[in-house]
Amino acid sequence: MYDKIIASEAQGTAIGQTYSEMPDDVTAGAKVAYAVFVQEVREQFAALSTRIKVQFQDDDPYSSFEEMAQDVRENRRLKIYKTADDQVHPLMCRWDNNRFRAVHDFHGHYRTGRGFDRHGEEAAWFRHSQMFSPLARRAMTTETRGQSSAFIWVNGGKVFPPQKAVLLPLWMSDTRTVITAP
Repeated sequence: MYDKIIASEAQGTAIGQTYSEMPDDVTAGAKVAYAVFVQEVREQFAALSTRIKVQFQDDDPYSSFEEMAQDVRENRRLKIYKTADDQVHPLMCRWDNNRFRAVHDFHGHYRTGRGFDRHGEEAAWFRHSQMFSPLARRAMTTETRGQSSAFIWVNGGKVFPPQKAVLLPLWMSDTRTVITAP
């Protein structure tokens, strides 16, 4: 199923532009959604770390998705490029951001068998978003679908957008919006 998910340029551009144009102001609703999101990420990380060893590193640990998948399969280990001290998130400490990177890479990318291109990002968002409550999914969508759409479709894959703690329009976190190839 996940191999049929495709990223739509029209939809990705709409999501990326919305993310890019949203003000940096953190609303009360975003604070609540992110608090729920962080708690659910912590629970997912606790469960994940009983199954595989997660290592946080200062440099990008893998040259490809295939290398990451092989490490998980053969060594029961997942290396994560940790959040730098200067990569400040408005509502998450860097360790919660690291935990999210780990659970997303495992439950999103690894479990779909997809890489980190635009289609892999969409498939990873779709699969992993279903592990969150509806409110937490709104924050998770900002962190994944919003940021990756801005990076890929708005910034041409060259400049990673600043992290924001915003809630994108509700339709953007609706898993029924995923597009699959025939």
